[in-house]
Amino acid sequence: MSHHSDLILEATDLGKSFRGFHAVKGVNLKVRRGTVHALIGPNGAGKTTCFNLLTRFLPVSSGRIVFNGRDITPLDAASVAKLGLVRSFQISAVFRQLSVLDNVRVALLAREGGSFAFWQSARALDRFTSRASELLESVGLARWSDHTAADLPYGRKRALELATTLALEPSMVLLDEPMAGLGHEDIGPVTQLIAEVAKRCTVLMVEHNMKVVADLCDCITVLQSGEVLAEGPYEQVSRDPRVLEAYVGGAHV
Repeated sequence: MSHHSDLILEATDLGKSFRGFHAVKGVNLKVRRGTVHALIGPNGAGKTTCFNLLTRFLPVSSGRIVFNGRDITPLDAASVAKLGLVRSFQISAVFRQLSVLDNVRVALLAREGGSFAFWQSARALDRFTSRASELLESVGLARWSDHTAADLPYGRKRALELATTLALEPSMVLLDEPMAGLGHEDIGPVTQLIAEVAKRCTVLMVEHNMKVVADLCDCITVLQSGEVLAEGPYEQVSRDPRVLEAYVGGAHV
């Protein structure tokens, strides 16, 4: 049994069909604790469906998912988040009109099971101020804390999403294309941020930017047409003839 304890997430024979279309079929995925693991593949490979299954946003058609030694297949997304498996946008539908600090304080309140009633006195949030400030500091947003979230530049919004995600104290974070829509100047800083996040929890990410994947990831699983095509470190996967074949036409790898 003990040799399994370094696995934080394990999916076995995972399958999902939509009206006879097999979006994901027979996927086996093992994510080791404390690593950064990427899920890559051409468009339509089933990456997002896989994510939706792992985070329990979608019911599985077949297979099972074990997180931290517990079968989570029958659970819903909220229950799984409470167990520490959190997808970055779950809480971070950022409250645009609230300040950056208040966004994180609300996330901390939510973690304790409170709901933020906007007519309540702000005092309910006061006890979360110092923890929220620490989190903002850790993602480089300390000097933005009084700004309205809506006013943040795009890259900083990503940092705020990560701060609100970390407020939930996840043991594993799933990031769905964290670099999507970022300007060139933001890619480096957000990559650094994810590296920081990875020091405290396991990260599984879907990402198209191969330089980011090469820089950040310990292990890469390549999906094609809903099946695992290859798996391993970047060096190995990027040279795999089947992977190169799958990407022909897209100069991704």
